[in-house]
Formats: sequence, C-alpha cells, structure tokens
Amino acid sequence: MNKFNIEIENLIKKMNSIEFNNSSAITLACPVPYFGNIHNAKIATVGINPSNLEFLDNNNIELGRWNRRFPTLTSLGLSSWANANERHFDLIEESCTNYFKSNPYDMWFKKLDHIISGSNYSYYFPLENACHLDLIPYATKQKWSELSNAQRNYLIHISGDIIRSMINKSSVTHLILNGKTVINLFSQMFNIELTELPMVNWSLPRKTTDNVKGISYVGILRTTNKDLTNRDIIVLGYNHNIQSSFGVTSQVQKEIRNWVSHNVITGYEAERQVAC
Repeated sequence: MNKFNIEIENLIKKMNSIEFNNSSAITLACPVPYFGNIHNAKIATVGINPSNLEFLDNNNIELGRWNRRFPTLTSLGLSSWANANERHFDLIEESCTNYFKSNPYDMWFKKLDHIISGSNYSYYFPLENACHLDLIPYATKQKWSELSNAQRNYLIHISGDIIRSMINKSSVTHLILNGKTVINLFSQMFNIELTELPMVNWSLPRKTTDNVKGISYVGILRTTNKDLTNRDIIVLGYNHNIQSSFGVTSQVQKEIRNWVSHNVITGYEAERQVAC
C-alpha cells in the first residue's frame, strides 16, 4: 500500500452520498489530495480546491486520453466510486505524485512556482522538492465563491481531517497560502490565528478607487507525527491571489517572491541553529 492510500480511500468513501452529489462536486473526477512529489517536498503551496479544468475542457467535456491529468470513472472503467479498490487508489496516488511530469495546468501553476523559486524550490524537474495542496480536494463545477454556504460547509466538513492527515504524514516544513480566501479558510479549518503585517510595496494601484493594500500573514502550525512527536510548520501567506487578483503587477509578484524567499531561508537557518 502506498503512503497516502488510506487518505485517498477515505476521500472516495465520502463521495458515495446524496449530499456529495448535491455539493457541485464533479462526480466523475477522482479526489486530488495533492499535486506533485509530496514524498520529497519541503514546501507546499496551498489553494482552495482543484480547478474543473483539471478534468474538463472549456466546453465542460471530459478531457480525453492524451490530455487527461487524473483518473476518472470513465478512465478506470467504473460505474461508481463505490466500486473503487486498492489498484484504483494506487493509480490516483501515482497521478498526483507525477502531476508535474505529464500534463500540468501550467497557466495556473507556473505563477505559483515563480513565487517559491527564489528559495530554490520548485514543483518541476529537476528539483521536484515542492508540492501543492488544496484544502478541499474535490473539483467543483462552479467556482468556490459561487457555491452556496451549505455546499461550502459540507465540503469543508468532509475534507478537514484528510488535509490535516496529509500534512502530518508529509515532510513539509513550510506552507505558502495563496490569497485571502485561502488564508481565511485555512485559519478556519486549522483553528489558527495568523499575524498580519501591512506590506506597502505590495499595494495594487487603482484608477478610480483606493489602492488595494498588501498584507502578509505568518504563523506556526503544530502537527503530530506518526511517532506522536510534535512538529512545527511555518505558515506564510499573502492576501493577493497571484492568479486571479486583477492588477497583480510583475513588480508586486517580485516583492512577494522576495518576501517568501527571505522567510523560508531565515526559517531554515533558525531551525539549523536550534538543532545545533
């Protein structure tokens, strides 16, 4: 059994219900607990949930064989996720681990990879020492902001324990939260309060309204390893969503990248000093 098969199995079990079918989740899509080589990752970027474009094209047609990124009911020859077995769990885990080696959604991930690359981490070959985690590992037909409160609360409820287990079992030392929506949901799911600091150089100019202020977030997430020892993970976040915030200039992206790099590097230096 692979390292995260239990989490994948538990995620699939939660898909066999009327509530799940009513949640706007794409029912043919497998859960995506992580993107990239989590087994080797020290840094994980964090988002809300997988894009529908991981499974469907712009016309909402399922991606064909050559463009497929993850297993689906169709590709696995299943009529229902209730029939999935360990072989299917292995295929899902393999597709998650090898995501950046096949057909990644580069239009979305390249911008995030740029943010972490200043600290010598990357999703991509040859480094492959970073991964991406979504707080909700289920792709939805609608954007997260368009779901009803009931749909969002249901997906949060069935996902919380799994994402915490994924982080506990990983070797990740830093989590990078991409945008205010992610920060709010992460704080809610992990019951953690992050320290806010205004960042003047992150301000986004607006012609007819006040500038959008930049804010950084830092904190510590305490997790419990398999051997019951505690492990502190450094949490870093920024309020601008790199992919979707209108007007995130290249200069602001550079400033955020430099801030992330500085905090990752100084964090590791502090850990090494403590270890010595």
